[in-house]
Amino acid sequence: MENMCTQSIHKIDKSLIPVCNIMGVNIAAIDMEWLIDFTIQNIRNLDGDYCCVANVHTTVTAWKDKEYCEIQNKSVIAIPDGGPLSSIGRKRGFRNMKRTTGPDYMEEIFKISVQEGYRHFFYGAEEETLKKLREEIENKYPGIQIVGTYSPPFRPLSREEDFEIVNKINDSCPDFLWVGLGAPKQERWMAEHKGKIRGFMVGVGAGFDYFAGNIRRAPMWMQKHNMEWAYRLMQEPGRLFGRYLHTNMSFIWNAWLKGR
Repeated sequence: MENMCTQSIHKIDKSLIPVCNIMGVNIAAIDMEWLIDFTIQNIRNLDGDYCCVANVHTTVTAWKDKEYCEIQNKSVIAIPDGGPLSSIGRKRGFRNMKRTTGPDYMEEIFKISVQEGYRHFFYGAEEETLKKLREEIENKYPGIQIVGTYSPPFRPLSREEDFEIVNKINDSCPDFLWVGLGAPKQERWMAEHKGKIRGFMVGVGAGFDYFAGNIRRAPMWMQKHNMEWAYRLMQEPGRLFGRYLHTNMSFIWNAWLKGR
């Protein structure tokens, strides 16, 4: 059946987005108010494009991986999810640059979705998480339109499987396709599907787990003092300790001390 929704043929003028280059990655020098206004004004033009939610881990990974760095910079926007990124930006003269986390962005969009008529599709995570995610969001935001979810297998999709899920997404005509595969997998997936997918793709990492209630967010005082990473480390020390030790040291050396 032919898809009845239309896809934008317009492009965003990226020169209008203020950016701070940190270790080779063009991080948007923005705050949440700017981001929401930008999204509302351009949602039709964002159709088929993608947003990277950048933090210390993704930035250090991009610094060491040229292909991944290109994926970050080819996104329509890479928002500063990590507090250290916005701190570096302000240090370099971008006074209005503030942390804009993936989960906070999701929440702000959910708040206005009924009013704006936005439609949402969730790609990633396990079936149980997607079920809990849907229930929590629909309970908290009555009337919100969740038009589909999909939990991909823990292996590369075949060409036929990928074609099938792309059609499923496009047939549902979402305005937002939230992608929760974890970095760098989600950014690679979005780049591969740029121009093929209906809706604005946003890679939100652990955002699905937050809204499903699988992981608790840090207290607000820790978020405001760039300490949310420490709270996550306490929740998942086995998985995150090595990553944080390696990436944080690399970031401090290259971004803070060397000015890269």
